[in-house]
Amino acid sequence: MNEAQWGALRSAATAGVSFDGLVLEQTGEGFVLETPAERYEPVGEAALREMLAGDEDAASFVSNWYYWTQVLDVAADRYAYLRWLEHADERDVPTRYEKLADGVTREWGQLLVTVQLGEAGQRRYNLRHVADRDADPTALDERTDPRDARDLSTYDDGGRYRPLKTAPSLAPGWRFADLDGPDLVRAVDFFYPATVSNWHREREGELDVSHWRPTAERQTGIYEIVEGLPDAAVGWAAEACCVDSQCLKRREWDLDENTELDVARGEGEFPCREPCSLLIAAAREWTELEREETRTYELELTPSEREQIAEIVDAVADGRVDEIREADVGDGANRYRARYLRAKRFGALDVADGEE
Repeated sequence: MNEAQWGALRSAATAGVSFDGLVLEQTGEGFVLETPAERYEPVGEAALREMLAGDEDAASFVSNWYYWTQVLDVAADRYAYLRWLEHADERDVPTRYEKLADGVTREWGQLLVTVQLGEAGQRRYNLRHVADRDADPTALDERTDPRDARDLSTYDDGGRYRPLKTAPSLAPGWRFADLDGPDLVRAVDFFYPATVSNWHREREGELDVSHWRPTAERQTGIYEIVEGLPDAAVGWAAEACCVDSQCLKRREWDLDENTELDVARGEGEFPCREPCSLLIAAAREWTELEREETRTYELELTPSEREQIAEIVDAVADGRVDEIREADVGDGANRYRARYLRAKRFGALDVADGEE
């Protein structure tokens, strides 16, 4: 226990200390210190300090109290998030300290956050991509400024712009080492804006969810038409955009507060409180498409060709077109297979579309 910790503890003892299992009171007979494992009878100031210097478990309660109440100065949502990272609400102080010595790791979307015990009970945080869990740290691009996360999250691994920050397309190959608590949360916020605050509001029962219908009614200008998207199409839109393969948030909004969408909500740690701008933009296009009248088209296909069209659609929808090897002509979405089908069936297609 260092001088700063002792000075803060001595000052706080007058009013009493009660935090994470540590209880300290100053009485007329001296100081009474209690932990879940031990109660120390009233002792004088010198004896208390000597006892803390020789009792590692009791000292860990003091350094834990000092870090969370005297050192860390962050908003309530960030405070709760940093506590969550080390399972503070699930593990007692000795268990936490034992695990923090080796590092405690949790996932946040595609982020891997590791918290370790630093000097005198301080916490140090390391941040990297989940895909780099076992990577040699020296092989990763080391960053120190939390603002660098904005650049790292702008483009995917193929250099394509990422319009949705919470899409599972974050590029790996970097790490932030030895961050303090406030800088760690700043970096997380740059990677995934508002996820920490919304996560905390949900835990506190204060998440203000805006469902599809009121969100659509608020749209103006070119997006005003999304209010006319049919209810069934809203479900299709959520199935297209709001699932784990497309977005790491967990959807909490529905058609309205009384009408749920029969679509998987996702397994993400942080919630989605309203339809995002990307979904609204896509819904504008779908609203236009849904206004078209259906027609009947005739096209002769073999059973294998029909199956191939389905495979092509699946490959595009699942974003795996780039993964299909040119030599894998057994895959229906293979480029040469698709070109062959186009040449055979669509090259000079005469479609009966019912037009006069």
